[in-house]
Amino acid sequence: MGMFERLKTVISSNINSLISKAENPEKMLNQMIIDMNEQLIESKKAVAMAIADEKKLERDLMENRAKADEWEKKAMLAVRAGRDDLAKEALLRKQEFEGYANQLAQQWEAQKQSVEKLKEALRQLQSKIEEANRKKNILIARAKRAEAQQRINQTMSSLSGNKSAFDTFERMERKVDEIEASAEAMKELDEASSGASLEKQFAQLESSPQAADAMLEELKKKMLTEDAGRTSSQP
Repeated sequence: MGMFERLKTVISSNINSLISKAENPEKMLNQMIIDMNEQLIESKKAVAMAIADEKKLERDLMENRAKADEWEKKAMLAVRAGRDDLAKEALLRKQEFEGYANQLAQQWEAQKQSVEKLKEALRQLQSKIEEANRKKNILIARAKRAEAQQRINQTMSSLSGNKSAFDTFERMERKVDEIEASAEAMKELDEASSGASLEKQFAQLESSPQAADAMLEELKKKMLTEDAGRTSSQP
């Protein structure tokens, strides 16, 4: 039973604790399944040997009972032949084989019960290994999620403890604000410069009355031409 206890210990061990200590949970779990199956094979061999021992005890029991029956028949034959002395010898041999048979019967019964327990233990262990194999992928996925969460936590902890990184972001934000403000100022200057140019042009017109008079006469002629055109078009 020691072999089964060892296998049971392997199966019922704390998987999460093992995963936390493993560098590669997937590799470790796969190796555990391999180890379990190897131990299961060894356990099956041990059960097979126990069954073989049971069968041998059963055969020995049957043989001794058969020999006891055979010596009883010889005793009867001796009695019929009037040879009570031989009959007594035959009965003593019968008694001897019956004694062996009784001892073997007890051993066989005990071995048979032991084999049944071993078979049941083997079935339970095989079921646990199958269950562990089914859970393997789930455990691997859980381990990977835990590792990812751990990395995220470490990153967040590193960021929260790294004030220089946040200071850099704040400096960059101030720099961008300055650039935007400078761009707005340049835009306002450009607009102001454009307005000043227009005022300069009007000032030039005012300083050049002859040019303004010429443009005004030109405008009046255009207006007279347009008015004449509208008058001629009326019925």
